[in-house]
Amino acid sequence: MHVTPPPAARRRPRGSSWRNRLEIAVLTGPALLVFIAFVILPVVAAAYYGFFRWAGYGVPTQFVGLQNYLTILQDPTFLDALKHNAIIVVLSLVLQGPIAILLALLLNRRMRGQSVIRVLIFVPYVISEVVVGTGWSLILQTSGALNDALRGIGLGGLATDWLSNPDIAIWTLMGIITWKYIGFAVILFLAGLQGIPEELTEAASIDGATFWQIQRRITLPLLGPTIRIWAFLSVIGALQLFDLVYIIWGQYVASTAGTSTMATYLVVNGRNAGSYGYGNAVAVVLFLISLIVALVYQRFVLRRDTEGALTGKGR
Repeated sequence: MHVTPPPAARRRPRGSSWRNRLEIAVLTGPALLVFIAFVILPVVAAAYYGFFRWAGYGVPTQFVGLQNYLTILQDPTFLDALKHNAIIVVLSLVLQGPIAILLALLLNRRMRGQSVIRVLIFVPYVISEVVVGTGWSLILQTSGALNDALRGIGLGGLATDWLSNPDIAIWTLMGIITWKYIGFAVILFLAGLQGIPEELTEAASIDGATFWQIQRRITLPLLGPTIRIWAFLSVIGALQLFDLVYIIWGQYVASTAGTSTMATYLVVNGRNAGSYGYGNAVAVVLFLISLIVALVYQRFVLRRDTEGALTGKGR
């Protein structure tokens, strides 16, 4: 019996590979150029100027080598700002995460006024930081609306300097941050909840599982990728926090009140001090810290999510 051999695999024309490369170049080229122009080149320029003592104009000529970087790492003010950033990172995860998850679970159920509540929770996120900072600075000052309200209801003993008292200023900042950004986390978690099949929760309910058992055993594990992505965005945002602190506390009160951050330190000791070489060095340090945190988080936390998206060849 004569067996016909399988047809040989057709060779891919050389023209198609070049066509694919051209399509990739055309589609990714503009985005790549924008990324290089507005991210890579500024980082390289900041690293270059960080080796000089530079007043911000003209060609830098006073080369100081690593002196700017050594000064940064030995400055107690910068180390305090770094500590404040670390505290904000931890408190953002501890405070916003559980509250946002509870609100998302609540709003994921059918209830009256659901759409209105979602809008009210999300509105603070879309308000500009300038408006938020200005409004809260007026409310929280010593003679502001909050202290007047406390006195009006007979709780004048709780009235205090919410902004300048170093014992509570960081908690004031965290309250404002939580109010401002909790809406983003809630919307993100609600989107993640929409991807969980209802059949799983219905089957668990039929088997006798309570509401909280379903959330702990089914909902939260399946919501894990969304929670990890939110945590990554929250950490990076906390490391680069600037606008709210600078608007509410200004360049002088933030340091004494214990709310200064690396970004406010950069502006105060760089641009405002007229020392642009030193400011660029601080920007490089901030960039490296954020990059290291992002890479470590990607390696040890997000790896389980990205591995599932890779093909066999990519692995």
